[in-house]
Amino acid sequence: DREKIAGYLLSTTNPRNRGKAGFFLRFGFRGDSWQDFAKALRLHGVTHEIATIIETEHGLRYYVEGIVETPDGRNPRVRTVWQVDIGSDHPRFITAHPLRR
Repeated sequence: DREKIAGYLLSTTNPRNRGKAGFFLRFGFRGDSWQDFAKALRLHGVTHEIATIIETEHGLRYYVEGIVETPDGRNPRVRTVWQVDIGSDHPRFITAHPLRR
């Protein structure tokens, strides 16, 4: 979802992202090449263990924790959140944020 990645996670003007853009931009991701970030997030979701599963009114929400591969190679630890909505078999991306060491 371009809007979620470029318009939220990588946007320095979106007041709701609570500094997430500054974090991800620091590691070399860019809004004009948001597809690279989307690819890194998908890879993160399939290469790391699920840390937590929570049942919500909309479906099962999965929290995945581990390093994310970044353009500058520093690869910080992040949490991605995915959800399989009721009636669907496919996870959809919800958000990502840094993990403290």
